[in-house]
Amino acid sequence: MTDHAAQTKPGRESRLAAMHAALAGGSLGQAPRLIRSMHPAEIAHLVESLPPTQRELVWEMLDPDLAGDVLVELTDEVRDGLLGEMDAAEIVAAAEGLEVDDLADLIGDLPEAVTQQVLRSMDQQDRERLSAVMGYPEDSAGGLMNTDTVSVRPDVTLEVVLRYLRMRGELPDKTDCLFVVNREDHYLGVLPVTRLLTDDPEGAVGDVMATDVAGIAAETSAATVARLFEGRDLLSAAVVAPDGRLLGRITIDDVVDVVREQAEHPMLLAAGLEDEEDVFAGVRRSARRRALWLGINLLTAFLAAWVVGLFEATIDRIVALAVLMPVVASMGGVAGTQTVTLIIRGIALGQVEASNARWLFFKELSVGALNGVAWATVVALATWAWFGTWQIAAIIFAAIVINVAAAAMAGVLIPLALRRLRIDPALAGGVILTTVTDVVGFAALLGLGTIFLT
Repeated sequence: MTDHAAQTKPGRESRLAAMHAALAGGSLGQAPRLIRSMHPAEIAHLVESLPPTQRELVWEMLDPDLAGDVLVELTDEVRDGLLGEMDAAEIVAAAEGLEVDDLADLIGDLPEAVTQQVLRSMDQQDRERLSAVMGYPEDSAGGLMNTDTVSVRPDVTLEVVLRYLRMRGELPDKTDCLFVVNREDHYLGVLPVTRLLTDDPEGAVGDVMATDVAGIAAETSAATVARLFEGRDLLSAAVVAPDGRLLGRITIDDVVDVVREQAEHPMLLAAGLEDEEDVFAGVRRSARRRALWLGINLLTAFLAAWVVGLFEATIDRIVALAVLMPVVASMGGVAGTQTVTLIIRGIALGQVEASNARWLFFKELSVGALNGVAWATVVALATWAWFGTWQIAAIIFAAIVINVAAAAMAGVLIPLALRRLRIDPALAGGVILTTVTDVVGFAALLGLGTIFLT
């Protein structure tokens, strides 16, 4: 690691740590200076890391010129809370100067009256650009794009392009290439800035442009856009209409946000949390949100308990079965979680479709059966050594094989069924899987015990 790299990361962390220390200790004299030294994304991270009272203090210290950039970096819930405390004039001022794609993300959270004021403060060209972005879903290529692009014709020379750029005075942020279009604005390819600077200025754009970089349809989902950027190693990409017209561009910073949200989404939903839940939200709000999934889990637990209750007489007579019940449920739960996680990941990456679901089903069933037999043998031997009876060892062997195989099947079928029902597999898959493995595991162990030991 270079000295510069070694200093950069601690510098960021030390600023955030210093701000936390200043706010916690009540010594606010240095806080405004520290805030001015921070990037808007760092300020947003700081704001999200503070309880409400300290959050308000930091927001009051913030330079108004930075407010808009910080707002677009915040999660929806934290942003809504701050917007609720700002008056209309402050919000309009914060919105000025924002990129069109960032403004599109922000404007949907504003009151209607404030939205109209923001629109009136924009010139006609920016209003048209904003309207174009907001005409697409937020999680689509059209919703991610920025309409501030530089396009050139294929029949002009590189020298003409260079003169045009000098007259223009500046390039949009994160411009690594110019887009080549025909007279009808149909996208043809890209002109990398490196080629513009290094090739013969008398050469035509059409001779040096790259035609193998396809545009991304505006209706493409954000997840697919992220996969395209990853697969093609893109820094930016053109967004095109169905007829091929250039609409705008997507840059890597927008895709990084998508990737981060995708990474957090399954983890939060599996725990019954919302994607952008504020860590420092009020107690009542947080408790109300989480109560639903606690209730659903309670119902599934009662279902498993009811199955156990059906075999109460067997448990009274053969206490060893009660001792072994958690082993059967745990083995099925872990096997099912492995499979369901793999399938949900495959769905998210676009790898699992109806065409290959049958193959995956039998593959996971085979894996479950193989692992089930192997580990059921280990548990059966341990049970024989513990209780000294081969009958109970044989029953738990069979119960584990049945439950692990059932868990593997459920791990494939549950996510696919939920997706067909338009329910997020990450949201409900874990709860349903736990119910299946508990009920099947208990029913197999206690049912076999009832048949062969009573």
